[in-house]
Amino acid sequence: MFPFNEIDSMIRHEGGLSRRLVMAWGAALAGMPALADRVQGRLNAAPTFSSDPFTLGVASGDPDSSSLVLWTRLAPKPLEEDYGMKSEAVEVAWELAEDEAFKKVVAKGTKAATPDFGHAVHVEVAGLKPDRWYWYRFRAGDASSPVGRTRTMPESGAQPQALNFAFASCQHYEQGYFTAYSQMAQDELDLVFHLGDYIYEYKGIDKRVRKHLGNEIKSLADYRRRHAQYRSDPLLSAAHARCPWVVTWDDHEFDNNYASDISEEKGIDPAEFLKRRANAYQAYYEAMPLRAACLPKGPDMQLYRKVSFGQLAEFLVLDTRQYRSDQPNNDRASPINAAALDPKATMLGGRQKTWLKEGLSASKALWNVLAQQVMMGMATVGRQDPKLEGTFSMDQWPGYAHERMELARFLAERKIANPVVLTGDIHSNWVNDLRVDDRKPESPVVAAEFVGTSISSGGKGKEKPEYLDRLLSANPFVKYHTTERGYVRCRVTPARWQSDYVMVDDVTKPDGKVTNRASFVVEAGRPGVNRA
Repeated sequence: MFPFNEIDSMIRHEGGLSRRLVMAWGAALAGMPALADRVQGRLNAAPTFSSDPFTLGVASGDPDSSSLVLWTRLAPKPLEEDYGMKSEAVEVAWELAEDEAFKKVVAKGTKAATPDFGHAVHVEVAGLKPDRWYWYRFRAGDASSPVGRTRTMPESGAQPQALNFAFASCQHYEQGYFTAYSQMAQDELDLVFHLGDYIYEYKGIDKRVRKHLGNEIKSLADYRRRHAQYRSDPLLSAAHARCPWVVTWDDHEFDNNYASDISEEKGIDPAEFLKRRANAYQAYYEAMPLRAACLPKGPDMQLYRKVSFGQLAEFLVLDTRQYRSDQPNNDRASPINAAALDPKATMLGGRQKTWLKEGLSASKALWNVLAQQVMMGMATVGRQDPKLEGTFSMDQWPGYAHERMELARFLAERKIANPVVLTGDIHSNWVNDLRVDDRKPESPVVAAEFVGTSISSGGKGKEKPEYLDRLLSANPFVKYHTTERGYVRCRVTPARWQSDYVMVDDVTKPDGKVTNRASFVVEAGRPGVNRA
């Protein structure tokens, strides 16, 4: 499908990896017809299936005030290499209605599900009414999908009185059940944000809660099957069907702790690494309710984008993996040293950083939200080992301290309205008051950061880890910390923001108890977090 032989020969001819050549390859692909819409050969308008082809459910995403994306993927046997589908294009019909009984259908059509894209279907429905709930479904041959519910956002000039949403991350299939999604599906949310580590790439390990199929994933077929294994979870599938999702990745959707085109492992062939990245990015696009604007071009895929809820809240969704420079100190814990303070070191890359600053400057929203992956709070990592006190994670924002402080200073100097940072990755809960430099607690608070724990990664956690007192003493900007599992539910109004930390007592059992463990608020116009 992709001209891997060409990029491989270019890289080797030049004697190493050239980002210029990679970008040139992506540009060449950009001039081709969109692969997702290309149908080769006959389109089967009346397919037959050996079993239900909608085993992976339905989803919607990336809504604006007049359009959104509907998603499904045909997979009668989702865990087999060919996922139970013939190598042919199949016609899939779709409907969108203003009522759950589909008595008032407002849009319908057909879409080709092609083997080039794993028989995934992405439908961008336009011309819809703003701030409106809809229901949708798909049909292929005699098979019908589950019904999903979705919604459009308010108009850009509207001033909504409330937004209810949740954010989550890090759902390691082997380490726990996705119990948190059972509660999330009941929360009557307008949106869900997933902040990364939707899948994990590791090989299956015995004697865990559940087991990945196969070895560490590398091929397109491997990544497709791993996504299918996760999407086969009924609790995750049900949460997707309840409201639109906005997704971004971290590292495990491809490979642990990678930085742009650099592997954390030594001796990895650069050409093979980019081939694997192209496989991971394509499988991710196939599995998510993303617009065609996010269609990958080989090993490149733009995920940073904006989602607005009228003038109440604007979300700038970031990608802190694809464009970052290599982690300082070989990604080992380190003081904030010259490498972390290097102005050339970047988490965002130049183009994304310019886009972010322009978006923040132009925003008319009351709340301005960064939905991103790794913790921005500059917390020392000596919480488990006192010998590491004074050192920081180089994979998180402290490893890129110059850019992190530049961004915080921009928020302060430009007087960006009510900035809030949403974060995943770290498998623990944090509530942070952010300053330009968090090591200076006497300086003004610039923004609030709500860090959500994992859905299941890390297994059963603790409400009060043994190192808690030491952590809070060493990091006075931290207002809350636990290692439990769950997600964060947020209610936003013109007057205040409230974040509820919804926790599961034990994800190693399928019947874990869900509790609203703690709530925190930010008052509009008053930087700083307080316990509700």
